[in-house]
Order: sequence, then C-alpha cells, then structure tokens
Amino acid sequence: MPSAKPLVAIVGRPNVGKSTFFNKISGQRIAIVEDVPGVTRDRIYADVEWTGRKFTLIDTGGIDPRSDDVLLSQMRRQAEIAMDMADVICFFTDARAGMTPDDEEVATMLRKTRKPVILVVNKQDHAGLNDVLYEFYALGLGDPLGISSTNMLGLGDLLDEIVKRLPPPTEAEADEETHVIQLAVVGRPNVGKSSLTNRLLGQERTMVSDIPGTTRDAIDTQFAGPDGTLYNIIDTAGIRRKRAIEDESLERYSVLRSIAAIRRCDVALLLIDAQEGVTEQDARIAGMIHEEGKAAVVVVNKWDTLEKETGTLEKFKKQVIEDLKFMDYAPVLFISALTGQRAKNVLPQVNQVWEQASRRIGTGALNDVLGDAQIALQPPMMGGRKLKIYYGTQTGTCPPAFALFINDEELMHFSYQRYLENCLRKAFGFEGTPIRFLLREKKKEDTRP
Repeated sequence: MPSAKPLVAIVGRPNVGKSTFFNKISGQRIAIVEDVPGVTRDRIYADVEWTGRKFTLIDTGGIDPRSDDVLLSQMRRQAEIAMDMADVICFFTDARAGMTPDDEEVATMLRKTRKPVILVVNKQDHAGLNDVLYEFYALGLGDPLGISSTNMLGLGDLLDEIVKRLPPPTEAEADEETHVIQLAVVGRPNVGKSSLTNRLLGQERTMVSDIPGTTRDAIDTQFAGPDGTLYNIIDTAGIRRKRAIEDESLERYSVLRSIAAIRRCDVALLLIDAQEGVTEQDARIAGMIHEEGKAAVVVVNKWDTLEKETGTLEKFKKQVIEDLKFMDYAPVLFISALTGQRAKNVLPQVNQVWEQASRRIGTGALNDVLGDAQIALQPPMMGGRKLKIYYGTQTGTCPPAFALFINDEELMHFSYQRYLENCLRKAFGFEGTPIRFLLREKKKEDTRP
C-alpha cells in the first residue's frame, strides 16, 4: 500500500486491548470495541501525529495461532500482512492474564519479521501488577512497557518509543498537498464489496467469505491507481434492513459505520448483485448516497454468473436506471470482482464522476443555459403569476450547488426544477453527481448579481 507515512502495526492475541489503544490514540471511535474475542477482523488504519512526527497506525484482529476456524485463520492472515507492511510493530499482551503460550507463539512470529518490535503489557491498571512485567522478559523481545489503554496510563511513553523506532522522514512524507479521493464501497451483505476492494488494491486487503457479515468495520486503505491518482478506499459492512438488525448487536454498530463512510466519502461505489438485480434495500442505500449529495457509480457485480444473450447488458442497465430513477445520473458498470472482468474500468469511472462533482461553471455560461431553458419551455404560472428566474450562480461543489434568484419560491414546481437540472446536465455533463438548487427570492428592482 503506497503511503507517505510510516506504518505502525498493533498485533497480539485476541482481547488484549489493541482496539482500545487504537481508539484512544486516533482520537475517535474507529474500531469496534467489545469484550469479546474476534471483534476486529480486518486491518483498520488511522493517521496519528506525535511530537511533530506523523505515522499511520494499523489495528489488526487477534492472532490465534492454534485455531483452524476459517474466520480466525483469515484474521491471522490479515495480522501477518500488517506485520509484513509495518515499519514498527507494537506487540500487545495482557498483564491480568500474564504471559500465555499463545503470546510465546506470536513472539516467535515477530522475531522472524526482523522488524523493530515494542513489547507492550496492557491492562496494567494498578501497582499490584508491576511484578507481572518481569515474566514477559522471557519472550526475548527486550524491555516490556506497561500501559493501561483504558485509563490512558503510559500512552505517551509508548508513543515516544514508537517515534524513536520510525525510519527517517522521506520527501513524500512531507508532501501531502495532493487530494486523496475518498472512495466508499457500499451495498447489501455478500454482494462482493471486499472482493472488489481487494481487486482494486491488487492485494488481500480485506477478508473475503461467503458468510454474510464477515466485514464488520469500515476499513480504510490508501493506494495509488495506475495513473498515480491517490485514493482512500473504504470497505464497509453490508447494510441490512433495520428490522433485520438487533438493536444492541455488533452489526448495528457496523452498519452505523457504513453509513458514516457514505457521509465522509467523495465517491460511493454502490454494488448490486447481478443475480438478484436491484432490491428494495439497494434502493434505500442508493437513497442514502443521493441524500448525502455524494457522487456515485452503480457497479453490477457477479456479471460473470449470468447467462447472456444479445442485448442482455442493455436490458439490465435500463432496468437498473428504472429502479433507481432518482439516481439516473449515475453511470452503471458491469463487472466481476472475482475474475477481474471489466474491473479495470472502475477507477477511471471514479475519476470521471469526481471531476464532474468538483466542476465549477462560470456565471455567464450558467445564465446563458438558464435563459435558453426558459425560452425553450416557459416557466410555470400559478394564480395568474409567472415564475421569473432573474439569474443563477454556483455556490458550491461536491455536489454542484446553484443559487437561483427568483420572484417567488412557491411558483417553482418540482417538475420545472428537474427540467432545469436536465438542461444543466445536457450543457455541462455532471455525470455521476447529484445537483442541488437553492431558491432565493429577489425583489424585482434588484435583479443583478
């Protein structure tokens, strides 16, 4: 994963407090924290700054060296990838539990990496646990550092130790002016979100399983596309219907993070299962994206599994647009994340819709289009009064927003506003992005910008 900042991985067996530490240091509740082993399954990233030095912290799932469980094995694999990528590794253990055989096996794995390792003894909440530190010397990883993530004891000392072991700053680390496109991969459970994420990254970034709900966190990964464009891809948990989610379940928190990912993204990739077509829940998720004003690409995945005949793609695309008519501005791609079929078209399409969402139109060109639109189709009338559009100006981007100065807001019918939107799209494009209008009443004697 190309990154300007050095990487620091947090590893250890399950339930030793890795995610609690990650959340305290990142300053926000990014990782899900529950007193249940195996809650964190994938690698989760957050940028951190300490004493003027910036680095990226990676939270990982717990390493269970002996388990043959499929998901636990994949969690172990994710942690191994994090260790391979990291510049510094923080090995977390538990003062309350003392040193365990699993700690010894993880230590053996870490010695083979030949990376700088900081041995952290977490949950050292009171002085009575001080003597426990000595038994961890047997791991052969240097001096153990006692902390309490929950009570925020010793965290500054740990951060100091991390910074000491970071590689020297690079030129790329100092250059952070380039915009990184925030790309959220969203959809129902088991439509191939993690498979697409891994396909775009060209690596086993997130866990893939036919078991719905495998992805629990919204997982960020920065990478550079083939053309050098920088992205932060956010693989999210599947969003199910509210009535299918228990109020207090971990899944509820996962879904809230998926919705938050939509809110913070620049472009949303809405994945649709080709075998099922657009479902009611797909339409709901599309509605979230539209209401948040995000640029979007509809990606029909598992296209390789359908039997096709002449015109199948065109018919399917027409049906998708009909089912998501409120989002008919979004381009529709047909891919297979599993085989890679047409997957190379995704990032160029993302770039296109991001460019359109960021576009600014000059006031003169905008008012020329608005004037021609009114000549082609007269504004509506109500009670003998006619809508008058004096002028318009662009007030924002992402999504493109336009203030229309008019004589009376009540005269602007929804259908005419939609007509004006279509005129702007015909003239300027705006593919893949919603358009917002802000209506402002203006007195007749003041009709100049």
